[in-house]
Amino acid sequence: MISYLREGTKFNFSKRRICTNWIKAVIHDECTNFSNDETKDRRFTAGDITIVFCSDEYLLEINKKFLSHDFFTDVITFDYSNKKTISGDIFISIETVRDNSSFYKKDFSNELHRVIIHGVLHLLGYKDRTKTQKLLMRERENFYLKKLFND
Repeated sequence: MISYLREGTKFNFSKRRICTNWIKAVIHDECTNFSNDETKDRRFTAGDITIVFCSDEYLLEINKKFLSHDFFTDVITFDYSNKKTISGDIFISIETVRDNSSFYKKDFSNELHRVIIHGVLHLLGYKDRTKTQKLLMRERENFYLKKLFND
């Protein structure tokens, strides 16, 4: 089940059903159509995925507590997946997404969905530590954003 929560923000995500169907389609697509060194350990179905929309301060505390990072970020993903099921928590700072959408001159909805799918791609095994990994991650984000907004 994919669920949506909020912590420290009044943000109301109204596109839950569309987003849930999109996430499930991405998981299915990635597990059946794509394979590379980053994602060769495929899982098969969507399990429990929680997307938590939160404030900068809330996400900063998570970043400090669990990752020992003392800086703001737009998304943190905790992966609880196993070989058969994609599961995890995706924490998204609504404030940082808004700031980034303004900075990059992107629509807020586009930037929000980019961050959502970024978290889902992490659950699917994608990494973004090296330049090559970052390029692949951005390629997959763009691919699925195009599918969401052009279909």
